[in-house]
Amino acid sequence: MTPTVLLADDEPLVRTGLRALLEQQGLPVVGEAADGGEVLEAVRRTGPDVVLMDVRMPGTDGIEATRQVLAALAEPPKILVVTTFDNDDYVHEALLAGASGFLLKRARKEEIAHAVRTVAAGESLLFPEAIRRLVSGRVPGSGAHARAAKTLTRREAEVLRLIATGLSNQDIAAALVISLETVKTHVGNIFAKLGAGNRSQAVVIAYEAGVVRPGHLAGH
Repeated sequence: MTPTVLLADDEPLVRTGLRALLEQQGLPVVGEAADGGEVLEAVRRTGPDVVLMDVRMPGTDGIEATRQVLAALAEPPKILVVTTFDNDDYVHEALLAGASGFLLKRARKEEIAHAVRTVAAGESLLFPEAIRRLVSGRVPGSGAHARAAKTLTRREAEVLRLIATGLSNQDIAAALVISLETVKTHVGNIFAKLGAGNRSQAVVIAYEAGVVRPGHLAGH
């Protein structure tokens, strides 16, 4: 199935460029929003699979727009936040709010198309090395995320570390010599225990809690 896309960016030229690029890659754009405050209504009207969300917009920014969409809809689209800087605190907050991944505005068209298809499928972590860089300077805390992480079983923590390397469910099943259904059960339990809605959110929480550390993944 070809995922459909909604564009949320306050700059008309950026939206025009992204629309042309996505449609050239066979990804239909079903709607646009010029401000974060317009996103929820536009999503309800057009029903996209993925929202490309500028993280910094005047008025309602991409973080708050992400929260609104995920809170209001039973089956929300995947949200891919777009940023100029890969160490952007806004992006970190957007991932914690439930965005499925992030993408740099300077990314090549093939990377953008790959990102849309990856987050739409939902079974692989988008650009794990970029998330690692995003969190590398942060000190693991001892708050709610750390407490939630302590409820993970040893096997669930192992699966979470493999998710953080970018492995798909199928890859994790092969690595641990367990069934795909067992992996899916572990992933569901991880999401429930961490209060995460997707792989990116779970991995950022794992870094925040110290379950995964940037050094652990240096060989991947």
